[in-house]
Amino acid sequence: MDILTEALASMRTAHPASVRTEGRAPWALRLPPVAGAGFHVVLYGTCWLVPADPAAGGGAVPLSPGDVIFLRDGRGHVLADTPATPPVDAEACRIDHGSPIGTLTIGGDGARTSLLCGNYHLDQGRPHPMVRQLPAVIHLPTRHGRHPELAAAVQLLGTELENPRIGSSGIVPALIDSLLLYVLRAWFEDQPPAAAAGWAAALRDSAVAPALNAIHEAPATAWTVESLADRAGLSRAAFARRFTSMVGEPPMAYLTRWRMTTAARLLRESEAPLTAVAAQTGYGSEYAFAKAFKREFGQAPGGFRREARAA
Repeated sequence: MDILTEALASMRTAHPASVRTEGRAPWALRLPPVAGAGFHVVLYGTCWLVPADPAAGGGAVPLSPGDVIFLRDGRGHVLADTPATPPVDAEACRIDHGSPIGTLTIGGDGARTSLLCGNYHLDQGRPHPMVRQLPAVIHLPTRHGRHPELAAAVQLLGTELENPRIGSSGIVPALIDSLLLYVLRAWFEDQPPAAAAGWAAALRDSAVAPALNAIHEAPATAWTVESLADRAGLSRAAFARRFTSMVGEPPMAYLTRWRMTTAARLLRESEAPLTAVAAQTGYGSEYAFAKAFKREFGQAPGGFRREARAA
């Protein structure tokens, strides 16, 4: 069971939005906060990422060709040729809508920088704990042989955007969609095993990872702490402590969270009747499921489905 793919799929609310940004020095672009998670890929040239509020922590980050930035909570920031260049609000810039994506052009007639900028529409109201534990800003250089799969995706994106050809309108969105998985996989794999904590450790742990896989693979199963501990080869108490310390909540709490997350996704994306949704998430009756769902989401499953469809 691919937990990373499932966790991200459970948060997605729409396809990513993206634009190609072409800057020529001097240039600086102020980007407002977005709902979801932001990202930038440096296709050509260099630039700086400057936090909107330096007092909140973190300084300006220099970016080079092939670098990828992921902004977990879509926070506002500035992209610029140098940190000292006064920024222009993104809303004030014109976007030329073309194929495969639109282009925003800014700046003077100096050195050129080309970026892919965008955001992933992720439900930040109920973020998966794996995503919630990520750093606010992830910076992944892909030069010098680092992260070869991510580097290959960046190179493909650059080629398709620089020289669009037949099929580019389908290839580019698919590559952008996949980029999120490449970014997060690269970050998780970057964490040294001896120093890894939280979900970075849980996904590798010989006891916790099998339990997580079991929950994700069969959320309808009547799992107990004992049955999950048996799969992990630990005592009930030792397993519960280990799971809670890494995942951030006890095994049964995470099981309920994943069942409700699965139910919400089924309600949004399928026509399955409530009895079927209840059965697929481990509830013996529609009434028991509806009660648990309302406790978690604050509304009945039917109302949730209607609102999701309307949105």
